Amino acid sequence: MSSFSFVLAHAFPEFLLAVGTLVLIMVGAIRGERSGWLVTELAVGLLALAIIATFLSSKASAEIFDGAFIDDRFARFMKILALIGSLVTLIMSQDYMRRARLEQFEFPILVVLSTIGMQVLISANSLIALYLGLELMSLALYVVAAFNRDDMRASEAGLKYFVLGALSSGMMLYGASLLYGFAGTVTFPGIAAAVTAAPSTGVIFGLVFLMVGLAFKMSTVPFHMWTPDVYEGAPTPVTAFFAAAPKVAAVAITVRVIITAFPAITMQWQQIIIFISIMSMALGSFAAIGQVNFKRLMAYSSIGHMGFALVGLAAGTPAGVQGVMLYMAIYVLMTLGTFAAILSMRVNGKYIENVADLSGLASTRPLMAFFLAMLMFSLAGIPPLAGFFAKWYVFLAAVQAGLYVLAVIGVVTSAVAAYYYLRIVKIMYFDEAAAPFDRAAPAVQAVLAVTTILMLIFWTYPSPVVEAATSAAQSLF
Repeated sequence: MSSFSFVLAHAFPEFLLAVGTLVLIMVGAIRGERSGWLVTELAVGLLALAIIATFLSSKASAEIFDGAFIDDRFARFMKILALIGSLVTLIMSQDYMRRARLEQFEFPILVVLSTIGMQVLISANSLIALYLGLELMSLALYVVAAFNRDDMRASEAGLKYFVLGALSSGMMLYGASLLYGFAGTVTFPGIAAAVTAAPSTGVIFGLVFLMVGLAFKMSTVPFHMWTPDVYEGAPTPVTAFFAAAPKVAAVAITVRVIITAFPAITMQWQQIIIFISIMSMALGSFAAIGQVNFKRLMAYSSIGHMGFALVGLAAGTPAGVQGVMLYMAIYVLMTLGTFAAILSMRVNGKYIENVADLSGLASTRPLMAFFLAMLMFSLAGIPPLAGFFAKWYVFLAAVQAGLYVLAVIGVVTSAVAAYYYLRIVKIMYFDEAAAPFDRAAPAVQAVLAVTTILMLIFWTYPSPVVEAATSAAQSLF
């Protein structure tokens, strides 16, 4: 096989998305403002093709571009999750964007561009590829956060995300430069070979600064400050996108960096991950209790869930990485389903976002109330729904690794978080009915129904996902 054919075989989804984006730009430029719906449909098809290409790609692991890009089972698993997040976001966004007069062809193009960055980030095997993927993903995210230019909240959200994102990016780049200076290489295997069990102070500082940038993208404490404001201010489809796909890419590269580049200093990075995990679980559980805006509540919920996912990474074992991957797969589905419910909250053509607006939903929209209640139960981790198994796998990995205190804190904060999820169920089923919602778009209804059904039936046949996650986790070790 020629070198070009070899590269194409292992990076075909990325090439497909890149070429497809150029085509989408040409279609949008030629047809003008009338092309919003067409470009969105084409982007959905392009992302679907990328999912199929990733699923059918070569099973063998390989490094290309001088070891900067790696194609392995772990990358393919996480790429499919990120692509699903982007695909479902575009499907749900069409009705909202048309009603909000935001149906412009630039939006789906920016989503696809950001998704290309996620694909590169997930497969990054060097500090340079990591930075390139992160910036390609982030630059498009800065724009879509402020996509509604006439809304003050959206403009504020975009500006806040840009300023804080630039700061965290600079700190991460400084950490990468320190690691390169002390290790003499930018590839993760090279850093692993150079870093010993007794690392220098420079390596520790480099690791800390690198984690700052990654923690910002995961929206974990103490770099979560942008999350509530951006989630509330951005258009709802954009918030759904932020909550799903970029989180997968950020968690994936964090796992890859920690496991493949720093296996010799487990004690050092484990302390960082445990601190971030505990603080994120605690803040996500307690800060969401008083929230009245549903999107803002989901922001704190996402912070907490990232903390739960990192419990598995703190274990530093194949079982722990498997737990992280299963958690992210289930989290993406739960989040997309919940935002489908938020996109269904429309009265007399106006979108509303307050939790109180769900009052008495069981009497006006019983099927929607049932679906949303099941998603809330799953987010709370109540068995036998999928959310319970997500937490089970990460807590089990922590216990097997001897991290008993971390697992106990996780269980306690999970119980606290259950309060605000169950409060939503109580409002829907026991409070006096508010104004009935308009009928949601068929695509939004379909996303809500499918995600809920998957959460309900996961326990009956979890083997395919669990086995895929197990195989993918082992490819890192």
